Amino acid sequence: MARKSDSEQTTSAKSAAQLKSLRSAIDKLDLQILKLINERAAYAAEIGKLKNDDGAEVFSPGREEEVLKNILEANKGPLDESTVRAVFREIMSGSRALQKVLKVAYLGPEYSYSHLAAVERFGQAVEYMRVGSIASVFEVVNRGQVDFGVVPLENSTDGGVSDTLDMFMRLPQLKICAEVRLRIHHNLLANCEQEMIRRVYSKPQALAQCRNWLSKNLPHADLKDVSSTAVAAQLASQEPGAAAVASRQAAVKYNLRILYANIEDYPHNETRFAVIGLQESARTGNDKTALMFKVPHQPGSLVDALEVFKANKLNLTWIESFPAKTGKQEYMFFVDFDGHIDDPKVKKALQGLEKKCEQLVILGSYPMAAPCE
Repeated sequence: MARKSDSEQTTSAKSAAQLKSLRSAIDKLDLQILKLINERAAYAAEIGKLKNDDGAEVFSPGREEEVLKNILEANKGPLDESTVRAVFREIMSGSRALQKVLKVAYLGPEYSYSHLAAVERFGQAVEYMRVGSIASVFEVVNRGQVDFGVVPLENSTDGGVSDTLDMFMRLPQLKICAEVRLRIHHNLLANCEQEMIRRVYSKPQALAQCRNWLSKNLPHADLKDVSSTAVAAQLASQEPGAAAVASRQAAVKYNLRILYANIEDYPHNETRFAVIGLQESARTGNDKTALMFKVPHQPGSLVDALEVFKANKLNLTWIESFPAKTGKQEYMFFVDFDGHIDDPKVKKALQGLEKKCEQLVILGSYPMAAPCE
């Protein structure tokens, strides 16, 4: 091995000295960061005491959205938005847990998209309960076994999620307290080569969102529906010749290779999740209100109902019809629109709408959320 020259040794010594200096600076900053986040947590604990004295709720989705918005607007890099968001999400999660450790249910198993949405909203400092169906999420919330549940509400490709709409009809007392808008990126996961794949497992909605890619690239593979993308990944890890359409996190969890990333047919694929509970969300000035209603089954009834929103200058952001299950050819309509139930023009609109409906249920007002990865 050739001996380093004197100049090379000098350069190497300088690099080592610089490295030591930079690491020392990082160590000092780490201690400052630790001190500051604990000071922040102490203030959060004081706020918790005041909330407890006033009987206020621990979870404040509007305030948490405000904190994230302020932080992200102030971020100048080099850390990207998703990294900064994740750091402050966990700081808020840990601070919230000083007041109360929330219990949150989701459609499992771990690393399903519902689980990822729950973590995005609540962080890791909560007690999670994974259940086997959307109906079970509603049931455990209704029975008070958990504080909140996270359920898929609609997808930008496939529209409303029928199991969720059905459960709102069955348990209308549950409210939407917050929303999570998760950009969905599907990946083909397997531990074999593409030409060896004979079966592809996933949730029906995920397979539908990748139907064009799958038909083009795996035309001879059988597509198998399972209860979640995480279950699909688990099966793919166990069966020869099997693959899954699932998340990157599921690939890590079940030790699968990502053969192809981002195979969704629509590049702006997004699923909106509802956080359900018995809690009402306070007005923030940047809110949505969700309703379900049934109008008389006669010509012009729906038009008359929708005219109320136009007359009060309320922007509809979602509308979905769903069979009312009354034994007749009737439909329940689900809508959400900009505004909070405490806004004067929303109150006026609801009074007018009630006169035109056979049934009207306010599913909740909640702060608008920005889409996240």
